[in-house]
Amino acid sequence: MSSILPLSRRIPRIARRSTLPLSQRWSTSISQRPGSDRVRFPGAVNSKFTTEMSFINPQDMPSIPTYRVLDSDGVLVDKDRKPLGVSNEEILVWYKNMLTVSIMDIIMFEAQRQGRLSFYIVSAGEEGISIGSAAALTPDDVVFAQYRETGVFQQRGFTLKNFMSQLFANKNDNGYGRNMPVHYGCDYPRTHTISSTLATQIPHASGAAYALKLQSLQNPDTPRRIVACYFGEGAASEGDFHAGLNIASTRSCPVVFLCRNNGYAISTPTLEQYRGDGIASRGIGYGIDTIRVDGNDIFAVYEAMAAARALALSDGGKPVLIEAMSYRVSHHSTSDDSFAYRARVEVEDWKRRDNPIIRLRKYLENQGLWNEDLERSAREGIRAEILREFGAAEREKKPEIRMAFEGVYDEVTDEARGQMGELKRILETYPEEYDLRAFERGIEGL
Repeated sequence: MSSILPLSRRIPRIARRSTLPLSQRWSTSISQRPGSDRVRFPGAVNSKFTTEMSFINPQDMPSIPTYRVLDSDGVLVDKDRKPLGVSNEEILVWYKNMLTVSIMDIIMFEAQRQGRLSFYIVSAGEEGISIGSAAALTPDDVVFAQYRETGVFQQRGFTLKNFMSQLFANKNDNGYGRNMPVHYGCDYPRTHTISSTLATQIPHASGAAYALKLQSLQNPDTPRRIVACYFGEGAASEGDFHAGLNIASTRSCPVVFLCRNNGYAISTPTLEQYRGDGIASRGIGYGIDTIRVDGNDIFAVYEAMAAARALALSDGGKPVLIEAMSYRVSHHSTSDDSFAYRARVEVEDWKRRDNPIIRLRKYLENQGLWNEDLERSAREGIRAEILREFGAAEREKKPEIRMAFEGVYDEVTDEARGQMGELKRILETYPEEYDLRAFERGIEGL
């Protein structure tokens, strides 16, 4: 019946189903009160008319503030603020998780230099961002990470055996040895496998969040959950960043985008990446609720993510952007020498001046929860456990060769079967050229 009504009568019925504020609904542009002092065009919502022609200069606008809870000495900045709402036991877990990531990074970086590992990426200086944000998520929340989110996996229960199995691509690897090191992933907690291709996870995250929104509409009794998408400020220079944020904004997707702005996109400093006010200003441009936080302050990151998660689930779903400010203390990866493009004194200055581990340790010491003896004992225990899993994973066999062909489709295709047959023929023809003893199963599995 509604299809034969005049357009002017049908539009309001559509508008009433919208979850956007009235001032942002496109239907308001259909008519405009004579003498109105504001624009009612779809592309400029509620904009006042003016007779003064002036261009907006970004430098004349106030900079976006950076939220923090702890100062660099581990002291609460606002003495009158409410309690943190986190138990001392939980904070100690965060600290030990940061130590674990830091110690594992050192060991695995050296292992790559010894030729025992092909590749590795450390997250020195950014441990507070990954662990603090992950602490505010539930296991059912869906994570799309980049490749410096080791702390996210650590906080969400990824074991040292899981880490080492993936790094050495042995038979216990969730990905069956198909991916390069530090490309972790797991079914539960729900974490999509990391991709090397920069920023591709951002539109994927928006799509997954839209799927979650549709699921909740179809079945309101299902637990509400969000998507958390991690990336660096360098990835924000890719087109996928803009596409992903615009999709999430226009479709009101329950996704929290967390940008680690660590100062460098491989060898390119932020001053050469963009001229605007960081990445946070872009979220505002896309109509997304946005906050900038001190990435060296694990409490600020945790509180921002907890609040962002609640926002993302409000009003039927909406995207949120967090820009976490930090400094990449380490090289970009084992394939990089950062001292070729930045001064060593700059890095050493950041190490001494501020980092998330030192800041949280100072807080714990100020509260009487930590001391030098506990620090020494924790580091020795963590290092021993990492080395134990390192040795076990390095000795473990590789997945059976057949796994190189499985898992792409539900069933192995005829084309893949032909490739398996050809590989088997080559291995049988030239057995002296291929040592298959390192594999769980060799030719017999083909």
